[in-house]
Amino acid sequence: MENKSQGTRVHRRRVFYIPGYDPIPPRRYRELYRKESAAQAEISGYEIELAAKTVKTGSYGWRVHSTIEDAKTTTDVDVLVWSDIVRDSMENSILATYLQLIQTAWIYISTGALGRLMTLRKGPVIAALYPIGMLLAQALLAGLLVWGTAWACIGVAGLFSVSGFFVQSISLLLGLLLGVGVLRWFKKLDGKFFAYYLMHDYAYSASSKGAYSPDLEGRIAEFTVLIRTALNDDQLDEVLVVGHSSGAHIAVSVLSDMIRTGLPDDHPTLGFLSLGQVVPMVSFLPKAYRLRGDLKFLSQRDELAWVDVTAPGDGCAFALCDPVSVSGVGADGKLWPLVFSAAFTQTLSPQRWAELRWRFFRLHFQYLCAFDQPGDYDYFQITAGPVTLQERYRDRKPSQSRIDQAVSKYTAVSAT
Repeated sequence: MENKSQGTRVHRRRVFYIPGYDPIPPRRYRELYRKESAAQAEISGYEIELAAKTVKTGSYGWRVHSTIEDAKTTTDVDVLVWSDIVRDSMENSILATYLQLIQTAWIYISTGALGRLMTLRKGPVIAALYPIGMLLAQALLAGLLVWGTAWACIGVAGLFSVSGFFVQSISLLLGLLLGVGVLRWFKKLDGKFFAYYLMHDYAYSASSKGAYSPDLEGRIAEFTVLIRTALNDDQLDEVLVVGHSSGAHIAVSVLSDMIRTGLPDDHPTLGFLSLGQVVPMVSFLPKAYRLRGDLKFLSQRDELAWVDVTAPGDGCAFALCDPVSVSGVGADGKLWPLVFSAAFTQTLSPQRWAELRWRFFRLHFQYLCAFDQPGDYDYFQITAGPVTLQERYRDRKPSQSRIDQAVSKYTAVSAT
């Protein structure tokens, strides 16, 4: 199907943002956009302001007015929420989380996925191993506390010539209570340690060996309808889908489903921006047939432009790894994605980089934030400026250091 002229300046745009595995309410994304867009506008010398959402779609969002390059653009942003599914998947007891740890580690190791992921980027693999190490360390500390408390209580009782099974039982019970208390304390402070959060994240996909859950499939269908409705709006110049982290592979499936059903005639220009993607963590699993098939399909479509932005400084993403090629589904006729780096070490000032360098989770959100020395990646010009994603990067070459060899052991796109 034809779309609108690529040379047309964008006066009106719809952005659909799909977050990663994140339980936070969508209003946090609005606040992040408000704060960081103002900072980027001051640095880069353009105007941008937020207003209340006016498009009634049932999803959370906001409106953006900008004046960039002497052009005025209005953008409506929708956050496509699946945080309720995330929260439900995180409602596990301490014991259940440790059972998840064993299951998830076994799946990644026994399938060979972990070994192959390690040949790509060490950062996200370390991030995946971190919750295992941290949870085991917490369990070890609790165990030592149980043993130490019981030993101390028995020793004190011995000083008073009190011994026997009753004393030993009471001593062990006190130790167990303290040990459980320590584990609960760690879980309560997981906002600082992120061990439970990350464990639930990796377990979510691993539990089904890469297949989508029925709840997620249902949400993908809802997202597809919302975006397709926007493509029927003849007042729009661009519809842009942004998938961040785990939201990137969800967006791949949403867009694939939408294109398979056929796009409207003379639809707005369609763009897909994947940021900080972690696609291999899912696509390398044996039953990720759906995702691998969607990656292969979408990479060959000319109905959209797909740009994939990561950065080696982001230890939680598979930086500069072509998600299609490394998953083993790159084929003749592959057009997308265009893979390049946001180059944090160059686009952030030395002072800012020093401040953020070891704040791994904050850096994973840097794609949605302001840059001190922006190169050709500016999130707010892309989402609120007068140029479409396709036109902006029409002549952009992919990063030479990208990884585009097939690495995954599993490349089948169907179970048969």
